[in-house]
Amino acid sequence: MGIFIVHDMLVKLYNISEDKSYIEPLKELGITVRKPIGPEKNLIIQWVKEKFNRAWASETDNALCNRPATCFIAIKGNSCIGFSCYDATALGYFGPTGVDGKYRRKGVGTALLMASLQDMKSKGYGYAIIGGVGPADYYKRAVDAVDIPDSSPGIWKTWLQDII
Repeated sequence: MGIFIVHDMLVKLYNISEDKSYIEPLKELGITVRKPIGPEKNLIIQWVKEKFNRAWASETDNALCNRPATCFIAIKGNSCIGFSCYDATALGYFGPTGVDGKYRRKGVGTALLMASLQDMKSKGYGYAIIGGVGPADYYKRAVDAVDIPDSSPGIWKTWLQDII
């Protein structure tokens, strides 16, 4: 895995709109964003492991075990095409999140992000931390996220990693 060069960002949830219009364009594509149900747990974890990595699969498992679950999925037909989690590694953290390559740049990632952040806001969180950000410019545009100085490697500094 190596050295982290990513950082964390902060989102003011009290500025996040309750508007759910981000879902409408997805309906036209036959895509649904929702929380998963119990029998889908292992399928989702396996999908995340295959499409992304074992660490994200483990975090997704944690999010699915929270009550209520702190995970959203995007589905098309009977297939998972994306996911987002929060409170998976630490309370108040958004992520991990990912979308199958075939469905990127169609609004799926933004819908998953907004569903998660709106859910966090409805639970009373004032802020969300986006941990280990990759696409910082995207988060700045999408939800007005700001960089958290000196946040790398953050909570992951003592992370036990598989060296294989």
